[in-house]
Formats: sequence, C-alpha cells, structure tokens
Amino acid sequence: MGVTMNKILVPMCLVSLLLAACTSERVVLLPSADGRPSAVVVRDAKGELLLNEPYAGTYRRGGSNDSYRSTPEEVQERFGAALAAQPIRPSSYLLYFQQGGNVLTPESQADFARVRQEIAERPAVEVMVIGHTDRVGSLQANDSLSAKRAEAVRGLLIEAGVPAEKLEAIGRGERDPLVATEDEVAEAKNRRVEISVR
Repeated sequence: MGVTMNKILVPMCLVSLLLAACTSERVVLLPSADGRPSAVVVRDAKGELLLNEPYAGTYRRGGSNDSYRSTPEEVQERFGAALAAQPIRPSSYLLYFQQGGNVLTPESQADFARVRQEIAERPAVEVMVIGHTDRVGSLQANDSLSAKRAEAVRGLLIEAGVPAEKLEAIGRGERDPLVATEDEVAEAKNRRVEISVR
C-alpha cells in the first residue's frame, strides 16, 4: 500500500509544482471613469512597481514582476467577463431650488429627466435623496426645509414610477454646504438636493 501511495503522490506533487510555476498574477491599471489620473503600487518581497498610466500592467511569474503595456482590446479579451460582472458605478446628481421653498429651479426641472432616465435603466436601483439649505434662517427652519426638499424630490421620483421602497430621503439642513458662507447669507449652490443612484 505504501509503494502504491508513493507512486500516486510523487506524480501529483510534480504536477502541482509545475502548475505552481506556470501560474501568474496580472495587475492592469484601468482608466478612471471620470478621466482623472490614478496609480497603483504593486509590492512584493523584491520591491515595488508603480503603475501610473492607463493600461500599464505587471505580470508576475514565479518570483519576479515584469511590467508591460496593455491595450483596451487586450483587457477586454482577458478580463471582459470579470468587468461585465461588476455592478454599475453609482451616479450623483445635484438639483437646485428656488430660495425659501421646495420648488426646483427651471434648470433643475430639466435635469430631473436625466435622473429619471438613469434610474429607469438600472436593474436593481437604490436611491438616496439628501436635502440641503443655505444659511438663511434658523437651524430648525433649515432642517425642516431640507427634509421638505428631499421629500419633494422623492415624491417626484415616485410619480415617475420609482418604487417607494427603493428611495430614502433625509434632510441635512445647512450642515454640509457646497459653498462656505457666513450665517444669513443666501447661496444658490447650497439650496440643493443630492441624489445618489446606485
């Protein structure tokens, strides 16, 4: 029995060693969705390699890393299935309001159509609506107004066919301004609703 087991184990160990020697690891830096520069550092026991251009890559075989330049076509061929399995990236939108109320500006009413369209195209959507105000008025009044703004947009989304259980709406008052101002200063960019679609 011992001899038979050795006859099986020795070839299995050799095959395992050969397969281990053939395995490789690849890292390819993909371009960022918004076009901004990005980079990644790949480290191992022998040092590190900086990948700082789109489609720059490293190929590890055995104990060494070799750098190479890939192409969009090569990335699609090699990693296409994995990339296709990724969830759709979240999107963010800003809608602005007229001063003192929960009525969208005419420009934001037009932008709302894009938000509706994207939500309709996503298979399993979740939407967060966050209302904000400028610093005109009391904290309590702005908390209430920001919640009303968020609920107004939530209501528009429900009217557009988005299921209510897929929507969450909250108000942040004047706490997270886009433009920092003194108290009691009206700032149109702070009178907004942020919509996160994921």
